[in-house]
Amino acid sequence: MTFSKATSASVGYSKSVENRLKIQYLQQLTPKVASPPGSDVVKGLTDNPKYLSPRYFYDDRGSELFEEICELPEYYVTRTETSILQNCAEEIADITGACELIELGSGSSTKTRILLDAYHKLGYPLRYLPIDVSAGILEASARQLLVDYPTLQVHALAGTYEQALGQLQPSELPNRMIGFIGSTLGNLNPQKCDDFLSQITAALQLGEYFLLGVDLQKPQDILEAAYNDSAGVTAAFNLNVLNHLNRRFDGNFDVNKFEHWAFYNEIKHQIEMHLRSLEAQTVELRSLNLKVNFEKGETINTEISRKFDINDIQELLKNKGFVPQKVWTDDNQWFGLILSKLS
Repeated sequence: MTFSKATSASVGYSKSVENRLKIQYLQQLTPKVASPPGSDVVKGLTDNPKYLSPRYFYDDRGSELFEEICELPEYYVTRTETSILQNCAEEIADITGACELIELGSGSSTKTRILLDAYHKLGYPLRYLPIDVSAGILEASARQLLVDYPTLQVHALAGTYEQALGQLQPSELPNRMIGFIGSTLGNLNPQKCDDFLSQITAALQLGEYFLLGVDLQKPQDILEAAYNDSAGVTAAFNLNVLNHLNRRFDGNFDVNKFEHWAFYNEIKHQIEMHLRSLEAQTVELRSLNLKVNFEKGETINTEISRKFDINDIQELLKNKGFVPQKVWTDDNQWFGLILSKLS
């Protein structure tokens, strides 16, 4: 329905949505730096063993596929965390009080609705800052939220975590909480995890909050099934990285010449996800002036997903200046949600 054909009431409501929405495209605002676009791809594909940053999962199609993964029967992470949130959201809102919600890697903001409902039920104003590299899904989900929550204010930031955390303005509400839920912390190796938590500390003021979701250690068969689903959605998600690189860097990866491979590394307590070459081949990314040779069976590591001990992660948070306020887990102890306060 266009504005010209809408009723006057609908036009007024649409304008109300626009007045409550701000979208900031951080990629456009960040000045050029020494590392040109794609330098991380060049570094990763010329290293031994080869690797790619998980950020290349998340073009618009990749974001859609990840939303599908979250609904799979084998993928326990989302439904387990959702169940925990449903049980503790009002307690979180009660602890923080009126609070601006910032979500890193917001996607469709499905679980955020549980928190918004809790703050609304307690009579608090609603202000939400979703952050995601996929501008398409970011805008679509923000607009739907504004329709569903008539008093909500949304300031969406399209860009990386680093860009967004470095440009946060002082909170317009009495308090602020950064949410990093969905177990994404597990995608960072120990050094990057330490660096990331330092960025969270720098982005918050004393007395503000950090809500962190972590996937906990559990039996290998449960973990491997979650990353090798029977419907092949995770495989499609992994292979879509190659389509993303082709489009972004004028490449000629043939997706049919690679396969998805995921397994649990018991020593490092992490799932490792790879793309494995089915034959010896050479691939070119023309805009990067890069040719990459693959042997048959050679892999590209596209993701790690570390599984945590709940006590260890609390100690790590304490070392960054956070005081855990409360920890929630499910009955199986498969997933943990930690609310901490910067002190």
